Amino acid sequence: MKPTDEQTAAADAFHTGHHLALQAGAGTGKTTTLALLAHATTRRGRYLAYNRAIAQDARTRFPSTVQCKTAHALAYAAVGHRYTRRLNAPRRPAWQTGRALGLTKALRIGDREISQRALSNAVLRTVTRFCHTADDSITRHHVPILRGLEDKGHHRELAAHLLPFAHKAWTDLHHTDDGAVRFDHDHYLKIWALTQPKIDADFLLLDEAQDTNPVVEQIFLAQREHAQLVMVGDSAQAIYHWRGAKDVMTGFDGTQLALSQSFRFGPDLAAEANRWLHLADAPIRLTGTPAVSTELGPVTQPDAVLCRTNVGAMAQVMTLMAAGYRVALAGGGGSLQALALAARDLKEGRRTHHPELILFPCWGDLQDYAAHDPAGRDLQPLVNLVDTHGPDAILAAVGRLAPELHAQVTVSTAHKAKGREWARVLIADDFARTTDSAADEQGDTPRPPDPVDDAEARLAYVAVTRTRHRLDLGGLSWIHDHPDGTPPD
Repeated sequence: MKPTDEQTAAADAFHTGHHLALQAGAGTGKTTTLALLAHATTRRGRYLAYNRAIAQDARTRFPSTVQCKTAHALAYAAVGHRYTRRLNAPRRPAWQTGRALGLTKALRIGDREISQRALSNAVLRTVTRFCHTADDSITRHHVPILRGLEDKGHHRELAAHLLPFAHKAWTDLHHTDDGAVRFDHDHYLKIWALTQPKIDADFLLLDEAQDTNPVVEQIFLAQREHAQLVMVGDSAQAIYHWRGAKDVMTGFDGTQLALSQSFRFGPDLAAEANRWLHLADAPIRLTGTPAVSTELGPVTQPDAVLCRTNVGAMAQVMTLMAAGYRVALAGGGGSLQALALAARDLKEGRRTHHPELILFPCWGDLQDYAAHDPAGRDLQPLVNLVDTHGPDAILAAVGRLAPELHAQVTVSTAHKAKGREWARVLIADDFARTTDSAADEQGDTPRPPDPVDDAEARLAYVAVTRTRHRLDLGGLSWIHDHPDGTPPD
């Protein structure tokens, strides 16, 4: 395929040896462009892939002068192999790990009693959160905020109690032969990062840069003194901030270029994508390929239904199964199964060990928290799903999920759909907004709709750009009546 003018410009910039950031919109052939750069030089390079599957695919497209690996693979070769015995250790309950670290008693903060199990779980989550940062040591801000203990004073009290055990856990993880804490891949990645490693390469290519883990960002940027850095991604698809990911393209000191020609879809869908790119204040706008016919309109038999939340995805699964479809759930049903089991425990009067629900003694308390506490509003869809169908029906539906190869329709969250595409896509109704036409307190004039924030627009942009042939806007149709929904010419 003949390179586009944008791809040629990227190749020219790469040959200068300057650091390069390449904004690549949905379907614009970013990996193809990186391979083009790699094939045009004899220098030694490293391609840092977002996950193992991407790395394996890249090895078939890049020359032998470029090693294609994940950051974890590099870390394993450097230090992780020393911990092989611990990586294969059997799983153990968090409370047992906590007890081995000396955490043996419950803790009362305010009117809440935090069990030894909950405290142990929070210690392990503290270490995990630390491992995802570029920080040098574990501090208070790595301690998770527990449901029901959102008050800053309560969190400080919790952190003061947990930090000594978190430090002890991190020390334990440095033992290569055995230890109390189960060792996983993020642990050796962080241990490697703290050694300030130097990657032996003339240039580094970082894929999916908009969702870079801060610890990987730290490693990557530290190479700029001896290697040319090239990052490619789509800032408008930066949808993992809640998980600690960071868009390292913003503010990167290097040549800034863009890929805007999408080969996935046609002009009509590009216009819809540009609506959301405008709302996200994104640095690029897309051009569709005229030869690709992509329509917007009703889809009665979608290949994929894209949802905003995991709970919304489960609701779609149950609706489609009731209609007789063979349904797959992207990423599997493990997290939803865990939530359903936790809900069943609470409804039967037992405490649950689920980290999100661990402080609630019964289902009624969770219902009240979701309905009346602003911090618990995101749990209301879960409460509604369980109250409508019951935990057992949810568990049964999870057990009936089909593999994607054998399913008639795949249900996915927009987050899990990133990087994928289907022929016919339906946007689920959990993207819909509640009515914005309510009158003000005096009842005189309608209240204007809330503005569309950046995070909402980025997630919508990911969702609407997953299709090749036909898109049903469904739950996002409200944007056509929203005052912000018409982008400038």
